[in-house]
Amino acid sequence: MVKNIKFDTTKPEFVKVLRKRVNSYFKENNISKNHNAAMIFKTFFMMAIYIVPYVLILTLNLSSPIVLLLWAIIGFGMAGIGMSVMHDGNHNAYSKNMTVNKWIGYFLNICGGYDLNWRIQHNVLHHTYTNIIGMDEDVDAGIILRFSQDQEKKTLHKFQHIYAWFVYGLLTISWLVSKDFIQLIKYNKKGLLKSQGISFTKAMFSLLFWKVIYVFLILVLPTLVTGNLGINIAGFFIMEFIAGFFLSTVFLCAHIVDQTEFPLPNNDGMVEKNWYVHQLETTANFSNTKSFFSWFIGGLNYQIEHHLFPNICHVHYHDISKIVKQTAEEFNLPYHASNTFISALKHHFSHLKTMGRA
Repeated sequence: MVKNIKFDTTKPEFVKVLRKRVNSYFKENNISKNHNAAMIFKTFFMMAIYIVPYVLILTLNLSSPIVLLLWAIIGFGMAGIGMSVMHDGNHNAYSKNMTVNKWIGYFLNICGGYDLNWRIQHNVLHHTYTNIIGMDEDVDAGIILRFSQDQEKKTLHKFQHIYAWFVYGLLTISWLVSKDFIQLIKYNKKGLLKSQGISFTKAMFSLLFWKVIYVFLILVLPTLVTGNLGINIAGFFIMEFIAGFFLSTVFLCAHIVDQTEFPLPNNDGMVEKNWYVHQLETTANFSNTKSFFSWFIGGLNYQIEHHLFPNICHVHYHDISKIVKQTAEEFNLPYHASNTFISALKHHFSHLKTMGRA
């Protein structure tokens, strides 16, 4: 794979018109591109789902089924923080104040992840090289899953449309126990830590610090307080599986479906399309309505708008999606969208099945 990948630098009229229309929308309506009162409320709501059940587990003498139910709720809270709060912070879209964004981004660390790795994997690699195999780590599941014809096919991939759903639930656990450590070492070798202005030693110390804090709060402290190690371990896995499954499926339905493309650069490392057009071809929306589901997942169902304007807070995506869709249609460009999340899951299932056999 070519390391220095470049996109066509010419800016088609589509880009100029789209930027102008979106900027005019915010200017004419006197709206900030960052958070609003609704976003602040959502932040506290998601944090409450994550923290309140945890406090109840520590302070009340509850039956085992209730404790497990509370751990499940915490899992949804973790997913909500990841999709609706942390995501905007680490994209510097939550606030105009970079310090606020930094602290909002730290919310990932109290959910078992690591903000530095996330920013490199997601902001630098995924958003720049969307769906380009070998560069976009968000679509690289190793040998377990095959998302593109350009990835090597294994015998087990014939069944990936069946077992993938279990693998998705392991996402956040993999962050906790192995992936973050492996990534940090890899990013250091590639010089990506240096580009973030941090040394490997400092980054590793920070990573270990946050992991120890997370394990203590999620496993050690509840066990010390309740004296029930078995229930807390079971609750931990329930929480992690729910969060991992929710995060994985929402993301994958936006990129790994039978509607999107997986383009490769030519021998000179050039991607034929303009970066904006590339985002339209490799990204898909779903369930574009003002529903509780859309609200809860942080506008990630408006993935096209997010990829074109990652520095705009997601609370605005529903409104600007009308502008993006209209402009794309005017220029005869793709605007992939499924009416519901279920239909998007079907597109993902179909793609898994095809990649397991093609």
